[in-house]
Amino acid sequence: MNKLLKLINILFFISINLYPSNLFAEEKLKIGILVPLTGDNKDLGEQIIKSTRIALKDLNVENLEIYLKDTNSDPTKTLKSAFELKEIGVKIVIGPVFFNSLTYLDEVEEIIFLSFTNMTIDIPKNVISSGINATSQLNTINKFIKLNEIKKTVFLTPKLNYESEIKKGIKKSKISINKHYFYDTEPTKLTAQIEKITNYKIRKQNLADEIRRVEKSDLIDKEKQLEKLEKRYTIGNVNFDSVIISDFNESLKSVITSLLYTDVSPKKKYFITFNQWFDESLIKEKSIQPIYYPSINKKNLEDFQNKFYKEFEEVPNHLALLSYDLVGLVYYLSLTNDFSNISSMFKNKNSFKGKIGIFDIQNNNIFHRLNFYQVNNGKFKEIF
Repeated sequence: MNKLLKLINILFFISINLYPSNLFAEEKLKIGILVPLTGDNKDLGEQIIKSTRIALKDLNVENLEIYLKDTNSDPTKTLKSAFELKEIGVKIVIGPVFFNSLTYLDEVEEIIFLSFTNMTIDIPKNVISSGINATSQLNTINKFIKLNEIKKTVFLTPKLNYESEIKKGIKKSKISINKHYFYDTEPTKLTAQIEKITNYKIRKQNLADEIRRVEKSDLIDKEKQLEKLEKRYTIGNVNFDSVIISDFNESLKSVITSLLYTDVSPKKKYFITFNQWFDESLIKEKSIQPIYYPSINKKNLEDFQNKFYKEFEEVPNHLALLSYDLVGLVYYLSLTNDFSNISSMFKNKNSFKGKIGIFDIQNNNIFHRLNFYQVNNGKFKEIF
């Protein structure tokens, strides 16, 4: 009966039909947790540990052993801790958190690291990126574009450190875009670039020319037409139906503000962006609505936040939710694979349902099936 109760407790993570015969094997599964326990990011590391504790409580199994090691958000310290985990027989590690901590991990053989990073380029061969990467987001955006039969899309990407990731995501998702622009985040340069992308000066001149034409005309309703023209900012359309902006926070708002300045409205064109984690500040910015983006399921996130707050009286970072799911994912893989052959576990095609949503695993990659949301009229609305 006790075994049956344990089985019921882990149904959230995996389907009963997938369980192999070694479910209650005596051998302990050692999982390493490699996160910042010291330094500037120690609070984040502590939240990930707390989330791991919740996951273990929900799984309610006795054959898991967790070993914590510190990265100090430093690649050298990360490597030292990784070797210490290897010495005690750990073969799979949740972490590190940050991309720069991955630098030397290819030196640690026979261990797989499930990093929280969403970067997929230039990572060691024994590191699996488990963050919500550009490809996962663009797969979801592509679904929205097809559902709405959007024909012309332009893509805007800031000149930062993830341009290559965006290019890879565009290629792998097979999303159709008309043009891809890379913009400078400095406000004055940004506005000038948006003016060029939207043909703002030509459209502005079109309006001035039309006003002069009407002024010189003998039209019966000249005054009425002039009154209508003076309420406009430009004449002429832009050569796209939707714009994808791969940016975040205030920088994202600056891009949208520049689009509004050039008379391109989200009420006439689709404004689509990347995962914003339900940023409440977007709700307050009525002028930039509606805006669309892919994300994890909002209700699942809120349920986890409530659970976490009830347990620890603090609001968790979204990475804490990811760590919760990664514990379940590792346990699931240990049940459905030969754990002695660690290198093959992430090569086989597999799917796993967690709090974040569905993880698709294949060829040492993790992709997320995301929901799609609209921010409009002061609220978040799920599209699919």
